[in-house]
Amino acid sequence: MDGPNYIALAVPFFFALIGVELLVARAKRARVYRLNDAVTDLSCGIGSQIVLLFWGAGQLAIYTAVYEHRVVTLPAWGAWLFAFVAVDFVYYWWHRWSHEVNFLWAAHVVHHQSEDYNLAVALRQAIVTSWTILPFHLPLALLGVPTIVFATIYSFSTLYQFWIHTQLVGKIRGPADWILNLPSHHRVHHAINPEYLDKNYGATLIVWDRLFGTYEEEVARPVYGITKPLASFNPIWAQIHYWVELVEMSRRARGVDKLLVWVRSPAWHPPDAAAERDAEAAAAPPIADRAKFDPPLSGRTAMYVLAHYVLLVVAVFFLMLYQGALPMAVLALGGVAIVGTTLSIGAFLEHRRWGAVAEIARLAIVAGAVVAWLRG
Repeated sequence: MDGPNYIALAVPFFFALIGVELLVARAKRARVYRLNDAVTDLSCGIGSQIVLLFWGAGQLAIYTAVYEHRVVTLPAWGAWLFAFVAVDFVYYWWHRWSHEVNFLWAAHVVHHQSEDYNLAVALRQAIVTSWTILPFHLPLALLGVPTIVFATIYSFSTLYQFWIHTQLVGKIRGPADWILNLPSHHRVHHAINPEYLDKNYGATLIVWDRLFGTYEEEVARPVYGITKPLASFNPIWAQIHYWVELVEMSRRARGVDKLLVWVRSPAWHPPDAAAERDAEAAAAPPIADRAKFDPPLSGRTAMYVLAHYVLLVVAVFFLMLYQGALPMAVLALGGVAIVGTTLSIGAFLEHRRWGAVAEIARLAIVAGAVVAWLRG
């Protein structure tokens, strides 16, 4: 299926709106961004988009193959209307189960790791969630939603969710509050306050949460992050840390618990791990008093990171925009270089000793590639 990459086309608007949010926050004397956390948000999103360059077309091909065996053929207007409601409904259940089933949470947890809440958090995405949601979408193909209709509706559902990741839009009253997913609703979803956990799963609509009993009003000030903090700016570790935890938990478990670890709730632990987890929870400070992971960052380092990150984002944008015209080798090498850059920048932000070595190696490789390109 050929068609515009709406996410790629929206990238300049994403950053323009992030700039607006920064200016409004400054005018209100509110601090809603930290450079280290925001850069990690973007690095996770960049990794996700780079991987989609290689398997996104394959996922659409799977959807199209199922559509060829559809049991219903919808009229054009019916397909668009049905797709709008069905894509949102399916997203609700995928999203809900991604919080209630461990192996799905291992994929989705990336989006919740940030201890801030701003528009950059919307771009913090996991690499494998496009696969975990695919089985939920395939029934739509059987029910007659054409690939182009599905891809368009799903893209715009994703784009809608960008603007609700902000603290600067207060409670919106009226009919919209009952129908649409709004910033106040989604702030609840990202919060780790006990009363807010596992609430407000909607994408565009909030009606499913109201119907299925998972709606919660924003009252107390939300505290953001995950219950066991990531405490890292490494975008690769962000993608795999809970998978590693599940493997270790399964290894230590006995009997059927080795399998149950993967399909039970993240709140559940095998008996051998439950006591350890309870002790950790008891020793942790109250949610409201929890300090954010925030290693000091000098002004010089911040400017260096920011300058190189601007170049990185430009490279990612053009790679996404022209992926269809580029040879696979160029895409692969560009993708490796981009992910490697996010890794070395993350090490810089954490003051890792190997970060400087990785950065020097990265600059040497980039310089060599530029020289080769100019000579070629």
